[in-house]
Amino acid sequence: MSNSQQTPGIVPNRLPEEAYQDNFSDLHPRLDDHEALVAADRCYFCHDAPCMEACPTTIDIPLFIRQIATGTPKAAALTILEQNILGGMCARVCPTETLCEEVCVRETAEGNPVEIGRLQRYATDTVMEAHPFARADATGKTVAVVGAGPAGLSAAHRLAMHGHDVVLYDARAKAGGLNEFGIASYKSVDNFAAREVDWLLSIGGIEVKLGQALGNGLQLDELQTRYDAVFLGVGLAGVNALRCDGEDKDNVLDAVEFISDLRQAEDLSSLPVGRHVVVIGGGMTAVDAAVQAKLLGAEDVSLVYRRGRDRMGASEFEQDLASSKGVRIITHAAPTAIHGNGAVAEIEFAYTTDGANGLEETGESFRLRADQVLKAIGQTLGDANGLEIDGGKIKVGETGRTSRSGVWAGGDCASGGDDLTVTAVAEGRDAAEDIHATLMGG
Repeated sequence: MSNSQQTPGIVPNRLPEEAYQDNFSDLHPRLDDHEALVAADRCYFCHDAPCMEACPTTIDIPLFIRQIATGTPKAAALTILEQNILGGMCARVCPTETLCEEVCVRETAEGNPVEIGRLQRYATDTVMEAHPFARADATGKTVAVVGAGPAGLSAAHRLAMHGHDVVLYDARAKAGGLNEFGIASYKSVDNFAAREVDWLLSIGGIEVKLGQALGNGLQLDELQTRYDAVFLGVGLAGVNALRCDGEDKDNVLDAVEFISDLRQAEDLSSLPVGRHVVVIGGGMTAVDAAVQAKLLGAEDVSLVYRRGRDRMGASEFEQDLASSKGVRIITHAAPTAIHGNGAVAEIEFAYTTDGANGLEETGESFRLRADQVLKAIGQTLGDANGLEIDGGKIKVGETGRTSRSGVWAGGDCASGGDDLTVTAVAEGRDAAEDIHATLMGG
């Protein structure tokens, strides 16, 4: 029996079959040739390009846009991929509106930046059928890369390109990390994340071993004995707790797992979703979960954040996207109790304000109906394997060196940069260059 948005509880098939395809279609479709030329023509090709400075991977943005404008998109792709081997995915998921496009001269002068992200996708899509790079001669050195997310993939590729043999481990049954499991489906359609991984691995010299993680089949001491160097790109596996009464009730779920299940589903209509969904958090994961719950057919979805909109980790674009899809954003509210008989039925919030001693409750409260609660309040490292910690993450230097000789780290698990795909790619790349220099006696 088909359901509707008004069906009580957590059920599948809330929408007509055709609605799912429309709802989860490409958020930013690829530019055609004419659109790309028009978009590229708007670039001033600045000499001291602020967009390039704002890019964590320091792609020469004016150069690749000029290459598109002159009809050589494959050359543009090489310009991008030399700095960011996951440039295709980054073009789809990067918050360009708060990075390169935010500082674009067109944005500051007119409020309408050059579409750098879409131009990057246009260029990189032209070389996804054949790998544009070749390996150097074999060095005889072997490197273990633990974690097949953006940082690990970036490191593995750069090391393989330098001629080292890489063994890439990951805990899951598929490589890709958050690109595969943690990004909203409408940002990466047509199985692009998996296709990009296959394309990246086609350089050769990278052996993938899945279903293995530190503490589950792998030990750091043993890895250092077997390999000449180790890179850790293990991400953040733990989930922060709400720390409120009733958190253990049924249907209080981790937003990352909700997104993962959605990304791996072959039939979106089969995914159950609540009638009344509440998402707690203010970052991109919270927005991705809230929007997708709405697109799956939830009647009402509320995203609740304990501080103001200006403090949300999600960009203004992401916030506006959520609102445009029917998500209600409630700020200055913190969860205090989850009510229900076995399963969640309501969630209680206290209004908050930024006081002299930080976040303070005002004394007023409210309740929201909820048959499904999704937690998106950040993740934690878990076991640091004896490495020095800084701010809850593995402490690293500029090139990813940890407190242990011969071990590097990058991405979300490492201290320093923003928790972004593009930052993870940069950190994996830079660590690989330092590993290469170290192994070759540089």
